[in-house]
Amino acid sequence: MNLTDINEIKNLLTRHGFRFSKSLGQNFLCAAWVPEDIADSAGIDEHTGVLEVGPGIGCLTAQLAQRAKKVVCVELDNALRPVLAETLDGAENVEIVFGDVLRTDLKALAAEKFSDCSRIVVCANLPYNITTPVLTEFVQSGLFECVTVMIQREVARRICAKTNTADYGAFTVLMQWYADPEILFDVPPNCFIPAPKVTSSVIRMVRRSAPPAVVADEKFFFSVVRAAFNQRRKTLTNALQNGLGIGREVTAAALADMCLSETIRGEALSLEQFAELSGKLKGEK
Repeated sequence: MNLTDINEIKNLLTRHGFRFSKSLGQNFLCAAWVPEDIADSAGIDEHTGVLEVGPGIGCLTAQLAQRAKKVVCVELDNALRPVLAETLDGAENVEIVFGDVLRTDLKALAAEKFSDCSRIVVCANLPYNITTPVLTEFVQSGLFECVTVMIQREVARRICAKTNTADYGAFTVLMQWYADPEILFDVPPNCFIPAPKVTSSVIRMVRRSAPPAVVADEKFFFSVVRAAFNQRRKTLTNALQNGLGIGREVTAAALADMCLSETIRGEALSLEQFAELSGKLKGEK
Protein backbone atom coordinates (compact mmCIF):
# COMPACT_ATOMS: atom_id res chain seq x y z
CA MET A 1 0.00 0.00 0.00
CA ASN A 2 1.23 3.47 -0.90
CA LEU A 3 0.55 5.39 2.31
CA THR A 4 0.98 8.78 0.64
CA ASP A 5 -1.29 8.15 -2.37
CA ILE A 6 -4.38 10.24 -1.81
CA ASN A 7 -6.74 7.71 -3.40
CA GLU A 8 -5.35 4.84 -1.35
CA ILE A 9 -5.56 6.97 1.80
CA LYS A 10 -9.23 7.74 1.12
CA ASN A 11 -10.03 4.08 0.42
CA LEU A 12 -8.20 2.99 3.57
CA LEU A 13 -10.00 5.47 5.79
CA THR A 14 -13.39 4.75 4.22
CA ARG A 15 -12.89 1.02 4.71
CA HIS A 16 -12.34 1.56 8.43
CA GLY A 17 -15.01 4.26 8.82
CA PHE A 18 -12.43 6.81 9.95
CA ARG A 19 -13.18 10.53 10.02
CA PHE A 20 -10.65 13.31 10.57
CA SER A 21 -10.78 15.12 13.89
CA LYS A 22 -10.09 18.84 13.84
CA SER A 23 -9.73 18.89 17.62
CA LEU A 24 -6.86 16.38 17.38
CA GLY A 25 -5.12 18.34 14.64
CA GLN A 26 -5.17 15.44 12.18
CA ASN A 27 -3.56 16.13 8.80
CA PHE A 28 -2.10 13.12 7.00
CA LEU A 29 0.76 13.38 4.51
CA CYS A 30 0.04 12.70 0.86
CA ALA A 31 3.44 13.54 -0.66
CA ALA A 32 5.96 10.69 -0.62
CA TRP A 33 9.06 12.89 -0.48
CA VAL A 34 8.10 14.40 2.88
CA PRO A 35 8.24 11.35 5.19
CA GLU A 36 11.32 10.12 3.32
CA ASP A 37 13.15 13.41 3.83
CA ILE A 38 12.06 13.69 7.47
CA ALA A 39 13.33 10.20 8.24
CA ASP A 40 16.58 10.87 6.38
CA SER A 41 17.10 14.06 8.39
CA ALA A 42 16.67 12.42 11.80
CA GLY A 43 20.11 10.77 11.92
CA ILE A 44 18.69 7.31 12.54
CA ASP A 45 20.64 4.06 12.29
CA GLU A 46 20.16 0.40 13.21
CA HIS A 47 21.06 1.12 16.85
CA THR A 48 18.54 3.94 17.30
CA GLY A 49 15.26 3.89 19.17
CA VAL A 50 12.69 6.34 17.80
CA LEU A 51 9.72 7.86 19.58
CA GLU A 52 7.02 9.04 17.18
CA VAL A 53 3.96 11.02 18.29
CA GLY A 54 0.79 11.02 16.21
CA PRO A 55 1.66 8.44 13.55
CA GLY A 56 -1.60 8.96 11.66
CA ILE A 57 -1.84 6.11 9.15
CA GLY A 58 1.85 5.31 9.48
CA CYS A 59 3.56 6.78 6.41
CA LEU A 60 6.42 8.29 8.44
CA THR A 61 6.41 5.26 10.75
CA ALA A 62 7.11 2.96 7.82
CA GLN A 63 10.11 5.08 6.80
CA LEU A 64 11.44 5.14 10.36
CA ALA A 65 11.04 1.38 10.69
CA GLN A 66 13.31 0.86 7.68
CA ARG A 67 16.10 2.82 9.37
CA ALA A 68 15.78 2.29 13.14
CA LYS A 69 16.24 -0.54 15.60
CA LYS A 70 12.86 0.15 17.16
CA VAL A 71 10.01 2.62 16.68
CA VAL A 72 7.47 3.34 19.41
CA CYS A 73 4.48 5.44 18.40
CA VAL A 74 2.18 7.19 20.84
CA GLU A 75 -1.27 7.76 19.33
CA LEU A 76 -4.19 9.42 21.09
CA ASP A 77 -6.97 8.47 18.65
CA ASN A 78 -8.25 4.94 19.23
CA ALA A 79 -10.14 5.17 15.93
CA LEU A 80 -6.77 4.66 14.23
CA ARG A 81 -6.16 1.32 15.93
CA PRO A 82 -7.54 -0.86 13.09
CA VAL A 83 -5.99 1.43 10.46
CA LEU A 84 -2.50 1.12 11.91
CA ALA A 85 -2.97 -2.61 12.45
CA GLU A 86 -3.42 -2.90 8.69
CA THR A 87 -0.83 -0.43 7.44
CA LEU A 88 1.94 -1.55 9.78
CA ASP A 89 1.22 -5.25 9.60
CA GLY A 90 4.57 -7.04 9.39
CA ALA A 91 6.61 -4.16 10.79
CA GLU A 92 8.11 -6.17 13.63
CA ASN A 93 10.19 -3.32 15.06
CA VAL A 94 7.19 -1.02 15.50
CA GLU A 95 5.01 -0.79 18.60
CA ILE A 96 1.94 1.41 18.94
CA VAL A 97 1.04 2.77 22.37
CA PHE A 98 -2.42 4.31 22.55
CA GLY A 99 -2.58 7.20 24.97
CA ASP A 100 -1.88 10.88 25.54
CA VAL A 101 1.81 11.70 25.22
CA LEU A 102 1.34 14.70 27.52
CA ARG A 103 0.22 12.31 30.27
CA THR A 104 2.91 9.74 29.54
CA ASP A 105 5.90 9.21 31.83
CA LEU A 106 8.61 9.60 29.19
CA LYS A 107 11.40 8.28 31.41
CA ALA A 108 9.43 5.14 32.22
CA LEU A 109 8.49 4.70 28.57
CA ALA A 110 12.11 5.03 27.46
CA ALA A 111 13.34 2.61 30.10
CA GLU A 112 10.73 0.03 29.17
CA LYS A 113 10.75 0.29 25.38
CA PHE A 114 14.30 1.35 24.44
CA SER A 115 16.53 -0.49 26.90
CA ASP A 116 18.29 -2.29 24.04
CA CYS A 117 18.90 0.86 21.96
CA SER A 118 22.16 2.80 22.19
CA ARG A 119 20.45 6.15 21.60
CA ILE A 120 16.92 7.55 21.53
CA VAL A 121 15.54 10.26 19.26
CA VAL A 122 12.16 11.79 18.51
CA CYS A 123 10.89 11.98 14.95
CA ALA A 124 7.30 12.97 14.25
CA ASN A 125 4.74 14.97 12.35
CA LEU A 126 3.41 16.63 15.48
CA PRO A 127 -0.25 17.58 15.87
CA TYR A 128 -0.26 21.38 15.86
CA ASN A 129 -2.40 21.64 18.99
CA ILE A 130 0.24 20.10 21.27
CA THR A 131 3.42 21.49 19.72
CA THR A 132 4.53 23.85 22.50
CA PRO A 133 3.88 21.63 25.54
CA VAL A 134 5.19 18.43 23.97
CA LEU A 135 8.40 20.03 22.70
CA THR A 136 8.94 21.48 26.16
CA GLU A 137 8.58 17.99 27.65
CA PHE A 138 10.97 16.51 25.09
CA VAL A 139 13.83 18.96 25.61
CA GLN A 140 13.51 19.22 29.38
CA SER A 141 13.47 15.44 29.82
CA GLY A 142 17.07 15.12 28.61
CA LEU A 143 16.18 11.69 27.20
CA PHE A 144 16.47 12.37 23.50
CA GLU A 145 19.68 12.97 21.61
CA CYS A 146 17.81 14.70 18.82
CA VAL A 147 14.26 15.88 18.13
CA THR A 148 13.25 16.09 14.46
CA VAL A 149 9.66 17.20 13.98
CA MET A 150 7.34 18.84 11.51
CA ILE A 151 5.47 21.76 13.07
CA GLN A 152 3.90 25.05 12.02
CA ARG A 153 6.43 27.26 10.30
CA GLU A 154 5.51 30.11 12.64
CA VAL A 155 6.51 28.04 15.68
CA ALA A 156 9.69 26.79 14.00
CA ARG A 157 10.75 30.37 13.38
CA ARG A 158 10.11 31.25 17.01
CA ILE A 159 12.28 28.37 18.15
CA CYS A 160 15.19 29.38 15.89
CA ALA A 161 14.81 33.16 16.30
CA LYS A 162 17.68 35.56 16.93
CA THR A 163 17.74 38.43 19.41
CA ASN A 164 16.08 41.73 18.45
CA THR A 165 13.52 40.03 16.21
CA ALA A 166 9.74 39.80 16.56
CA ASP A 167 9.91 35.99 16.77
CA TYR A 168 12.41 35.97 19.66
CA GLY A 169 10.68 35.26 22.96
CA ALA A 170 10.50 33.14 26.09
CA PHE A 171 9.85 29.95 24.10
CA THR A 172 12.94 30.69 22.00
CA VAL A 173 15.09 30.94 25.12
CA LEU A 174 13.60 27.76 26.58
CA MET A 175 14.22 25.69 23.46
CA GLN A 176 17.70 27.07 22.81
CA TRP A 177 18.70 26.60 26.44
CA TYR A 178 18.39 22.84 26.07
CA ALA A 179 18.97 22.28 22.35
CA ASP A 180 20.60 23.64 19.22
CA PRO A 181 17.73 24.07 16.69
CA GLU A 182 17.81 24.30 12.89
CA ILE A 183 15.02 24.63 10.33
CA LEU A 184 15.63 22.02 7.62
CA PHE A 185 12.88 22.61 5.03
CA ASP A 186 9.31 23.79 4.56
CA VAL A 187 6.31 21.66 3.62
CA PRO A 188 3.39 23.36 1.80
CA PRO A 189 -0.27 22.72 2.70
CA ASN A 190 -0.93 20.71 -0.48
CA CYS A 191 1.24 17.90 0.92
CA PHE A 192 -1.51 17.02 3.43
CA ILE A 193 -5.03 15.66 3.51
CA PRO A 194 -6.95 17.63 4.60
CA ALA A 195 -4.75 20.60 3.71
CA PRO A 196 -3.98 22.86 6.68
CA LYS A 197 -4.24 26.61 6.36
CA VAL A 198 -0.56 27.18 7.17
CA THR A 199 2.84 26.11 5.88
CA SER A 200 4.77 23.60 7.97
CA SER A 201 8.49 23.34 8.66
CA VAL A 202 10.69 20.43 9.59
CA ILE A 203 13.02 21.36 12.42
CA ARG A 204 15.86 19.44 14.04
CA MET A 205 16.92 20.15 17.61
CA VAL A 206 20.10 18.51 18.85
CA ARG A 207 20.39 18.17 22.62
CA ARG A 208 23.09 20.31 24.20
CA SER A 209 25.64 18.53 26.37
CA ALA A 210 25.29 21.48 28.75
CA PRO A 211 23.32 24.77 28.78
CA PRO A 212 25.02 27.72 27.05
CA ALA A 213 25.65 29.38 30.42
CA VAL A 214 25.78 28.50 34.11
CA VAL A 215 22.96 29.58 36.42
CA ALA A 216 22.66 28.94 40.13
CA ASP A 217 18.86 28.75 40.04
CA GLU A 218 17.37 27.59 36.75
CA LYS A 219 13.80 28.09 37.95
CA PHE A 220 14.52 31.73 38.77
CA PHE A 221 16.33 32.15 35.45
CA PHE A 222 13.23 31.10 33.52
CA SER A 223 10.99 33.27 35.69
CA VAL A 224 13.12 36.26 34.69
CA VAL A 225 12.87 35.28 31.03
CA ARG A 226 9.09 34.87 31.17
CA ALA A 227 8.62 38.18 32.97
CA ALA A 228 10.84 39.92 30.42
CA PHE A 229 8.61 38.82 27.53
CA ASN A 230 5.20 38.96 29.18
CA GLN A 231 5.25 42.71 28.56
CA ARG A 232 7.73 42.85 25.73
CA ARG A 233 6.91 46.43 24.75
CA LYS A 234 8.04 47.62 28.16
CA THR A 235 11.63 48.13 29.18
CA LEU A 236 13.22 45.24 31.04
CA THR A 237 13.29 47.23 34.28
CA ASN A 238 9.53 47.84 34.08
CA ALA A 239 8.72 44.29 32.94
CA LEU A 240 10.60 42.72 35.84
CA GLN A 241 9.10 45.15 38.33
CA ASN A 242 5.58 44.29 37.12
CA GLY A 243 6.20 40.56 36.67
CA LEU A 244 8.45 39.68 39.61
CA GLY A 245 8.24 42.69 41.88
CA ILE A 246 11.94 43.49 41.43
CA GLY A 247 12.60 47.20 41.94
CA ARG A 248 13.55 49.20 38.86
CA GLU A 249 16.69 50.48 40.55
CA VAL A 250 17.84 46.91 41.28
CA THR A 251 17.46 45.81 37.67
CA ALA A 252 19.01 49.06 36.42
CA ALA A 253 22.06 48.53 38.62
CA ALA A 254 22.44 44.93 37.38
CA LEU A 255 22.17 46.07 33.78
CA ALA A 256 24.75 48.81 34.38
CA ASP A 257 27.17 46.18 35.72
CA MET A 258 26.66 44.38 32.40
CA CYS A 259 27.24 47.62 30.44
CA LEU A 260 23.62 47.55 29.24
CA SER A 261 21.18 50.45 29.17
CA GLU A 262 18.39 50.54 31.75
CA THR A 263 15.98 51.20 28.84
CA ILE A 264 16.83 47.94 27.11
CA ARG A 265 14.04 45.47 26.33
CA GLY A 266 14.12 41.74 26.95
CA GLU A 267 14.24 40.86 23.24
CA ALA A 268 17.74 42.38 23.05
CA LEU A 269 19.30 39.98 25.58
CA SER A 270 21.04 36.78 24.55
CA LEU A 271 20.71 33.57 26.54
CA GLU A 272 24.06 34.25 28.16
CA GLN A 273 23.00 37.78 29.14
CA PHE A 274 19.73 36.50 30.64
CA ALA A 275 21.79 34.01 32.65
CA GLU A 276 24.12 36.74 33.91
CA LEU A 277 21.23 39.06 34.74
CA SER A 278 19.32 36.38 36.64
CA GLY A 279 22.44 35.64 38.67
CA LYS A 280 22.84 39.29 39.66
CA LEU A 281 19.13 39.66 40.50
CA LYS A 282 19.10 36.42 42.48
CA GLY A 283 21.89 37.76 44.63
CA GLU A 284 19.74 40.79 45.46
CA LYS A 285 16.67 38.79 46.52
